Amino acid sequence: MGVLETLLVTTAIAGVGGTGVGGLIGALLQKDSTRTVSLLLSFAGGVMLSVVCFDLIIEAIETGVGIMVVIGAIALGVIVIYLLNYLIDRNTNPEVPHIDENHPTTADDLDELIHSDHYKQHYAKHDNRFALFVAGMVMACAIALHNVPEGMTIGASYASNEGVMGSSALMLAVLIGLHNIPEGMAVSVPLISGGMGKVKSVLMTALSGVPTIIGALLGYLLGEIGALGLALSLGFASGAMLYVVFGEIFPQAILMHHSKIPAFSSIAGILVGMLIIFG
Repeated sequence: MGVLETLLVTTAIAGVGGTGVGGLIGALLQKDSTRTVSLLLSFAGGVMLSVVCFDLIIEAIETGVGIMVVIGAIALGVIVIYLLNYLIDRNTNPEVPHIDENHPTTADDLDELIHSDHYKQHYAKHDNRFALFVAGMVMACAIALHNVPEGMTIGASYASNEGVMGSSALMLAVLIGLHNIPEGMAVSVPLISGGMGKVKSVLMTALSGVPTIIGALLGYLLGEIGALGLALSLGFASGAMLYVVFGEIFPQAILMHHSKIPAFSSIAGILVGMLIIFG
């Protein structure tokens, strides 16, 4: 199997496979899985945070392009993912009755965070299939946004190892695959509660993992340009992942289980990540 084929197959298993498995588990367990999903998400977020801070960013700095270039790439990753999320929110929030000028500027419910409330509104009004399809695609795009930088981390790490699936890239693929399982669970449950069939919800959840493959390809191709391209790829992916962890994964975990336990779970994830990297 060629270089690109190996990369694409690996990220497909991590992205589509992990999210799809999570969607299937969520469809079977449904609402009873809320606490478990919260703890798994916070733990996975902690592991990813550890990998970004102690592996990817350090690797970007070691390319020798200069610390300001790396910082700039990280900041760009944060800004791009934030703006994409902002655009989706701005175009969908007016369609949800309870979101008005008195509503907090950030999501205060899991359904809002993944935009399943948008889909539910169309379903409750018995809108036509096309409207439901568009609403479903909007939600899938919101979910898929952070799968692109996840894929980029694998692709950039793969490029830094000269096209060989080394331990770092493989570890990232495994971690992202495991992280996508609770994420898929978090997605499929509100879809089903909103009226979507179990099979269809699992398929849509799995499809939201496809951008992981696109991200891996972008990360690899950019990383192949040279030291500057590799630093930009690693930095951008790291920044995007930092926003995803702090802006999406941790809020999801807390919204699903209001307690201090997700905090302890995320700290445990950070320590496990350090053990994997330096152990």
